[in-house]
Amino acid sequence: MDQIVNGIPLVVLVIALVEWTKRFNVEGKALNAVSMAIGVIVGLAYFYAQAPLMTFADWFSAVVYGLALGLVASGVYDAARSALRG
Repeated sequence: MDQIVNGIPLVVLVIALVEWTKRFNVEGKALNAVSMAIGVIVGLAYFYAQAPLMTFADWFSAVVYGLALGLVASGVYDAARSALRG
């Protein structure tokens, strides 16, 4: 997960977008779903920027990468929240 675009790690971008989404009163399980959706969108965009997605394997790799981004972003947020609560 060390992909960096213009100096910004993609997982940090996903976390920031999820935090921004919270301003619209999205919380709980809906926020986890939003995190996954944002991760998939960012993952697809990243893979497409590298090379057009032509085969099923290309699309599958991009979606799995995006799901991983969403899961990591959601997990990092939950871990930080738990640590701050003590």
